[in-house]
Amino acid sequence: MNFHEPVVLGRTGLSVGRLGIASEYKAPAAAIEEAFERGCNYFTWGIAGRGFSREMRLALRAIAGQGRRDRLVLGMFTYAHNRFFTERLFRKGLKSAGLDYTDVLILGYYPRRPSQRLIDGARRMKEKGLVRFLGLSSHNRKLIGKLAGEGDFDVYHLRYNAAHRGAETEIFPFLPGEKKPGTVAFTATRWGKLLDPKKMPPGETPPTAADSYRFVLSNPSVDVCMTGAATIEQMRENFSVLDRGPMSEEELARMRRIGDHVHG
Repeated sequence: MNFHEPVVLGRTGLSVGRLGIASEYKAPAAAIEEAFERGCNYFTWGIAGRGFSREMRLALRAIAGQGRRDRLVLGMFTYAHNRFFTERLFRKGLKSAGLDYTDVLILGYYPRRPSQRLIDGARRMKEKGLVRFLGLSSHNRKLIGKLAGEGDFDVYHLRYNAAHRGAETEIFPFLPGEKKPGTVAFTATRWGKLLDPKKMPPGETPPTAADSYRFVLSNPSVDVCMTGAATIEQMRENFSVLDRGPMSEEELARMRRIGDHVHG
């Protein structure tokens, strides 16, 4: 397994880098564009209630304006539970970024199955050419495990890290062998708690953010691991994940040991 090599995002057929770039950490546009050049081409951008990140918008406009839209895989979040509100804000976001469509429309964050009305509304946006694929983000692992075999969603955003490994038993075994949905893991650092020296087992040094990302990506069921950076320096530090590749069994065991302690 080589983290430099792109993978296919499940049944979407889209080629994506192993590290995804989330907009909510306010990394400058230059850092986002540099990530894109390093092959990190899966971006997420929040809408409806969370607002549009200005820096991500600038980066998207630059990438599209330079004729590189075909290499970009954009997932746009909607938190609106009204299909008319969703489409109106969605169109506004696309226009502001100079885009005609998004690759994935992600409904989030759902503790239960979205209403059929909302799913049908998202499908109509797909029919209009505004969206290529549908995604769902949820902390409810059993829900994702159940929906994965139903075919309504092409991509799932799920929580997975060294402290929260329930996806190993509640989601990954239920992903269909054929036409598998894409899998994108978030909260790799457990909101920074896996990096906190005060929360480590006695005598244990804390892992780095890169260690947390490597742990997630070492699981073959994960296509993309979302990363967060506030500065270009943090973004470059995250790139070290690509150079170091998968963890050894010894490294994985250490991360699980730390994760169990942090979770407990």
